[in-house]
Amino acid sequence: MSHTPLRFVRLVVLFFAAVLAVCPLDSSIEQRIDSLLARMTLDEKIGQMSQSTSMATLTESIKAEIRQGRWSSFLNAGGPADRAEAQRIARSESRLGIPLLFGRDVLHGYRTIFPIPLGQAASWDPELIEQAARTAAVEASTEGIRWSFAPMVDIARDPRWGRIAESPGEDPYLASVVGAAVVRGFQRRSLSDPQSIAACAKHYAGYGAVEAGREYNSAWIPEVLLRDVYLPPFRAMLAAGAVSVMAAFNTINGVPATGNEFLLRRILREEWGFDGTVVSDYTAIPEMEAHGYAASAGDAAREALGAGIDIEMVSTTYHDHLKELIESRRVPMQWVDDAVRNVLRLKFRLGLFDQPIPVSRQAVITADARGLAQRLTMESVVLLKNENHLLPLAPSIRSVAIIGPLADSPVDQMGSWAMDGRAEDVVTPLAALRQTLGNARALYAPGLKNSRATDRNGFAVALDAARKADVVLLFLGEEQILSGEARSRAFINLPGAQEDLVSEVGKARKPMVAIIQAGRPLTFQKVTAQARAVLYAWHPGTMGGPAIADLLFGRAVPSGKLPVTFPRTIGQVPIYYARLNTGRPASPAELGIPMGNPANPEGYTSKYIDVDLTPEYPFGYGLSYNDFAYSQLRLSAQTLMEDGTLSVSADLTNRGKYGGAEVVQLYVHCVTASVAQPVRVLKGLRRVQLQPGETKTVTFVLTAADLAYHNQQMQLVAEPGPYQVWIAPDSARGLQGEFTLK
Repeated sequence: MSHTPLRFVRLVVLFFAAVLAVCPLDSSIEQRIDSLLARMTLDEKIGQMSQSTSMATLTESIKAEIRQGRWSSFLNAGGPADRAEAQRIARSESRLGIPLLFGRDVLHGYRTIFPIPLGQAASWDPELIEQAARTAAVEASTEGIRWSFAPMVDIARDPRWGRIAESPGEDPYLASVVGAAVVRGFQRRSLSDPQSIAACAKHYAGYGAVEAGREYNSAWIPEVLLRDVYLPPFRAMLAAGAVSVMAAFNTINGVPATGNEFLLRRILREEWGFDGTVVSDYTAIPEMEAHGYAASAGDAAREALGAGIDIEMVSTTYHDHLKELIESRRVPMQWVDDAVRNVLRLKFRLGLFDQPIPVSRQAVITADARGLAQRLTMESVVLLKNENHLLPLAPSIRSVAIIGPLADSPVDQMGSWAMDGRAEDVVTPLAALRQTLGNARALYAPGLKNSRATDRNGFAVALDAARKADVVLLFLGEEQILSGEARSRAFINLPGAQEDLVSEVGKARKPMVAIIQAGRPLTFQKVTAQARAVLYAWHPGTMGGPAIADLLFGRAVPSGKLPVTFPRTIGQVPIYYARLNTGRPASPAELGIPMGNPANPEGYTSKYIDVDLTPEYPFGYGLSYNDFAYSQLRLSAQTLMEDGTLSVSADLTNRGKYGGAEVVQLYVHCVTASVAQPVRVLKGLRRVQLQPGETKTVTFVLTAADLAYHNQQMQLVAEPGPYQVWIAPDSARGLQGEFTLK
């Protein structure tokens, strides 16, 4: 079929792209900004464009700098008392009384640590994620933090990258839903509420696509992929009201994101109409010299400001060079005024000018926060295997062997970016299981000192505990320091001697359950082959222990679904569900060396000769203690008009014996398009709660806007033609239907 002229394509605009829900300009705020700008010296303006991390303690020299207007904001600054005093000085002793803004990486909790963001995404529960973000905002704002450098919505399709732990996974729709929920939780209905904190959508853009999964590396992303996969979550954050954006560390198509005018001015400011604040990442401006993009620190300052960076984080190129650049007319004063205006607007929106000077207060962890953390963890854990319904365990079980380096490791349980979490607040699986079973029935033997250990001295004790027990619980994975920023791994198997520990304990011939805590997808086929059940718990946070115990003993039913594809082997990476087809697609189980030759290409298909091309576990996968049956797919019509709607429904039945939730997923595929489209794309999700024997009808509504993608001219279009649709339990299965868009 000809694609010229684009088959009568009609342009469509996604709802969240049509009306950005960023705070509208307030004329009274703009007038106050104008008044301040008119009175500010150039030094004071540059001060508003500068963020420091130097206030570990509030020294006399820093107090003097605050009085002089040297800093607009502080990152990771001091304790609550220091922050309160610094704010008092800024408000009452500086010349213009401009308040400070204190920022922090509040990524998955503050005092109460929730599952890592990748784990939260596995819940597929935006309402609960929003509640967790609200709890974090209340705790952080109590201690004077009013700006969070979250949510991180980088699409991550390479588990080697350590910061996949902070990501909502591989899919732009799920990332958009999760990220918007975090923004709503942080910012509430009003930013000026003293318990609200400003969200910061990061890292803009393409950071999750770094080559080889290596931190800070280059990213090469064609514009159509950029617009259809990597940018939609950021646009969704702005639609939810996010008032700040952080530029990424990486180069994208050869240009550092920090100095990328195409990203920051053309798309973010001009196309999307963003009027919030853009901040660099940590020392990213002078790092443009190392990229080979800027010739000097002064050149880097000019490139960053020209691209649209309002605040420089930590480094001082603005402070050191902007005066000279302005005097030499290499930087227009308008660039500075525009940046300062964006910074002041954020402070006014947060109510910092008008709220009482804060007093020092400490955040406390409450019973409600613990309960929420436990519930979100229970929903985040993914059941990957449950052979012969080994789980849930009977409460009357005589004894359980608790083995592995992560059974009783509070710090590791919190995961990366948990700076304000406290080990004494954490309830580990060992503590929770001892509370459930009593010390006599809970036989503990770590086997290894930590996840990286290779010393086998503890194996004999672990095997002895396994022989005395009815069931073995293996707590495996990777410890905190192996995931997160600057924690890229070339191999993603279980580190250390963990596989050997499992093999040794397996000699007891007792049923084994593997509970894996990690910050990324791992490969663990040898463990899966020996264990009869596998729970993937990510780094579960403060209440990980009670949540895991509840799942093991049936007080809760697993409902988590994978937000990212799990490879069979590192050689399959990158691997993700929303792939394009090839001209020679392979069948799923097609293996071996082709028998043909170039002249007779029998078996010349897109596959590996040594491993199945399919993943170990597909995106969206997750089992339950129940059997959820999908049936009776129904479409309200066979045709979707461009200005109409189409309902897609199916019946879901709980054939198990437990009440539980199933995450129902909607996927679509454009069969023929002017730009080849993925084999499936997620377009909807529903968490459906069902009692045993209960059936519910699940309905999704599609519009032409839901089917839109960018064509070769970078226009957002929904092209008429045939489409496939699935209502499914994961990205590899489901009930399939067809319709036509006209």
